Amino acid sequence: MLSYTDLKKGAVFLMNDAPHEVLEANFSRMQQRKAVVQAKIKNLATGKTVDATFQASDYFEEADVQKRPLVFLYAHRGEYFFAEPDKSSTFPPSGGKVLDKKQNRFSLKEEAVGDAARWLKPDTELTAVFFGDTLLTFSLPIKMDFVVTDAPPGVQGDRAQGGTKTVRLETGAMIQVPLFINTGDVIRVNTETEEYAERVSKSDN
Repeated sequence: MLSYTDLKKGAVFLMNDAPHEVLEANFSRMQQRKAVVQAKIKNLATGKTVDATFQASDYFEEADVQKRPLVFLYAHRGEYFFAEPDKSSTFPPSGGKVLDKKQNRFSLKEEAVGDAARWLKPDTELTAVFFGDTLLTFSLPIKMDFVVTDAPPGVQGDRAQGGTKTVRLETGAMIQVPLFINTGDVIRVNTETEEYAERVSKSDN
């Protein structure tokens, strides 16, 4: 069992029969009051994040979750499909990959994927979190490369903007980049900060 002092960042526990992950936790002792832990927790089954306060009388069962590699395949009608690495076959309609009929594949609804959908592209290997045989969530690689599909001309920018401009990436995500980035360039993005990191290659045009 986990006590309230065990609910530190990264801990995964069961609450209301659902696995929750601690995103932030702070131990607080108010004057003339009992110590509490104020935390931000994420329901891994629904993706919902809430603020919670735990006290000394609270105990929770540790959730038995596993982390496994998965590859993102494609999205269709608000559902995102994944497969285990090296166990996929070509899926002509999307150009992505799906598992053979005899093999398992996994999916998540759009609301569970959340903002991470902005960075998902076919064949991206992810670290997935499972609760039993159920896919709960996943984490993206910290650095990912994307093709710039639309970039305005690299004119001198407004100094208030720090000499940057907004471009569109192959996934549809919009990001601020330096003025020298052009359509067709491949850039590296930090998916945690959602910021431009570097240019990987220049367009042939």
